[in-house]
Amino acid sequence: MYRQLKTPETAGTWDIGCRLEASSVHAMRADPDTTHTVAHTVNRLVIDTETSFDEVLERYESLVPTVDFAKLTRLVFNGDLSRVKRYTDELAPHSFVNFSMFDPTPQMQLFGHRTRAVTYMMSDNLIVEKMFRHHPGVMLYAPLRTEIYEDEAELTHLSIDQPSTRFASFGDPRIAAMGLELDAKLAETLKLMSMSVPAELQRDAP
Repeated sequence: MYRQLKTPETAGTWDIGCRLEASSVHAMRADPDTTHTVAHTVNRLVIDTETSFDEVLERYESLVPTVDFAKLTRLVFNGDLSRVKRYTDELAPHSFVNFSMFDPTPQMQLFGHRTRAVTYMMSDNLIVEKMFRHHPGVMLYAPLRTEIYEDEAELTHLSIDQPSTRFASFGDPRIAAMGLELDAKLAETLKLMSMSVPAELQRDAP
């Protein structure tokens, strides 16, 4: 039901590093006096299609290829940035790569549901790095969460939060510009999937 796209050999190393970092950040921010709320509006985009669920999955996965976590982990810990960039460039001719996939369908079918859904975590690491240098908090919204699902009428939908509306919440025009660039890349991916492009994504990125 849940599949993380990494191998048993590297899963422990990758996860432990993430958990330790998260723990240390939490310890430094423990004072409740530092808590604040950022209110912002997000557009959830839903693209409807009469194409079958399985075909939409196939198109998406062909355009947003899956990262080989074992290979990526080796490259990262070898400390060779040029090889990391080369790997992602070769893997993702259309900018986005998929980091993980979650399929709740088998469990939901146990409850008697007939509909299907799959979620993906996709990202463009080069753009994310350009935002990260200005505010590490952008990782809350990167990778981008994407869902492909079918409804009771067996019609298929692709849903994703509009990237620029997420990243605009940081109040930094440099990050906002990168959010618009992600909008444009998302629009191009939808076109390649032969799906409609929401008007909100058709503004020119700076």
